Amino acid sequence: MTTSDIELHSGAEHPATELHALNVAGRLNWLRAGVLGANDGIVSTAGLVVGVAGATAAREVIFAAGLAGLVAGAVSMALGEYVSVSTQRDSQQALLEQERQELRDTPEAELRELTGLYAAKGLSHQTARAVAEELTSHDALAAHVDVELGINPDDLSNPWQAALSSAVAFTAGAVIPLVAILLPPASARVPVAFFSVLLALALTGTVSSVLSGARKTRAILRVVLGGAVAMLVTYGIGQMVAAPR
Repeated sequence: MTTSDIELHSGAEHPATELHALNVAGRLNWLRAGVLGANDGIVSTAGLVVGVAGATAAREVIFAAGLAGLVAGAVSMALGEYVSVSTQRDSQQALLEQERQELRDTPEAELRELTGLYAAKGLSHQTARAVAEELTSHDALAAHVDVELGINPDDLSNPWQAALSSAVAFTAGAVIPLVAILLPPASARVPVAFFSVLLALALTGTVSSVLSGARKTRAILRVVLGGAVAMLVTYGIGQMVAAPR
């Protein structure tokens, strides 16, 4: 087997390895986003219901406030994610259309550009030209946008999927403090909710640290302390504005 054959063989296998790595990275990003969404749901809803519980012992009022916060938060998260990912998708489609136009108008210049990009990765000019020609003959657009833009034309960002995932993650997190504050008797509501929320935040902090490779202790302390401060502040505000008993 010649050196060129070895290079071509390596070049044929490398994209598959990169594709696997990109798929894994994509799944980790979605999972990380889900954990962050759940964390937002836990903290924001916990702060709301604990604050209301500091002002009143009426279960119906706490439930109404918590449910309203859950729904509003989930809708807000979904809408924000939809707008953000829609903008990203529009940008991707604009870049794809620009690349299509360039391939129609200046195909030889685009082939030279692709050859240069592969040569910059370490291939000899001859091998880079052969790879560029073969990939261009198979799917010119996919070949160019993969190397130039890092975009897969068949797997663009989906705003509806992102919005639904964000809403579900937020709701899953928000349910924890809502249930924890409603089930116990009035005298135990705040302590039970406090403990349940901190335990849930410790879990999300652990998962987040595993996904990001960060130090576990620091990640857990960060979210747990943040959640504790949020609940203490809102509970104190609830106590201050409560009607005299």
